[in-house]
Amino acid sequence: MNQKEQPIIGESPAFLTVLEEVSRAAALHRPVLIVGERGTGKEVVAERLHFLSQRWDGPLVRVNCAAISESLLESELFGHEAGAFTDAARMRKGRFEQADGGSLFLDELASTSMAVQEKILRVIEYGQFERLGASRAVEVDVRLIGASNVDLPALVEKGEFRADLLDRLAFDVITLPPLRHRHEDILPLAEHFAMRMSRELGRELFAGFAGEAVDALHQHAWPGNVRELKNTVERAVYRLESGDEPVAELQFDPFESPFRPGRDSQPGLRPESNHPPFAEPSFSLRRHLDQQERRLTVAALEQCGGHQGKAARLLGLTYDQFRGILRKHDLPGKPSNQD
Repeated sequence: MNQKEQPIIGESPAFLTVLEEVSRAAALHRPVLIVGERGTGKEVVAERLHFLSQRWDGPLVRVNCAAISESLLESELFGHEAGAFTDAARMRKGRFEQADGGSLFLDELASTSMAVQEKILRVIEYGQFERLGASRAVEVDVRLIGASNVDLPALVEKGEFRADLLDRLAFDVITLPPLRHRHEDILPLAEHFAMRMSRELGRELFAGFAGEAVDALHQHAWPGNVRELKNTVERAVYRLESGDEPVAELQFDPFESPFRPGRDSQPGLRPESNHPPFAEPSFSLRRHLDQQERRLTVAALEQCGGHQGKAARLLGLTYDQFRGILRKHDLPGKPSNQD
């Protein structure tokens, strides 16, 4: 994730402390390890470390180690000579050489093999490595920035990560706070993402968040952190029919649906019987469908705490369609201003 997607916005004490740590560490030429849950902005912090350092005018090369197969990662990082393996028709420089004079950001570092970890350690200690199929060392001047969303010391204890590499990487460790511990930052971040989506949609303004939406933003646990917040807010803004109306509804789970594959029913929507519908001697399809429609509508309202807008979305209906069903079955409920 780049800085365009996840901005440096925040005023919470936990976030400001991280910014101070980044500023101090940026001036050094030592390795830095960034740890934090998914979506907390590890790549953004790596960018800040690079651009605040004396290497700011050098390359910043990014590699997601988990996105590259184990068999290809060594070649990707260290390069190879022509003929080093099948299809290696010519010499190729790896990411370490591409980052010479700058910084190399290795995300998901825990996914690397022991063999790759050993070569990374050699670069940190001696500033040199060998391309695959080569007999002479290549020297580079690279600052390594590693990142992980798992407990690396615990992996060392299990024998799944090299202790000596962790020692070298952990000259300084910057731990990013999850969004649930940055309460003061949630609304400013949400407003930033909302205004950016409004501009993308060609709207002149963003009307803000309604009170219930603000409460929902602050009450949600945000397991996906800033990335989840971005998706949730942008989804809510683009679903607005007009930029003149504020965001009142937030859908935290985009998969939420009574028709989700693998879930034949949700709590409160379970069929009352497994008997076939033609068990009655004089079966009426119309009456059966009306009964099902009424039952599902009542169950959806109960599941959504009486909120008609949420119940409509749960059933895959527009608000007007849902109101028509309420009138059709003479169900209690008045048009709400919640939507």
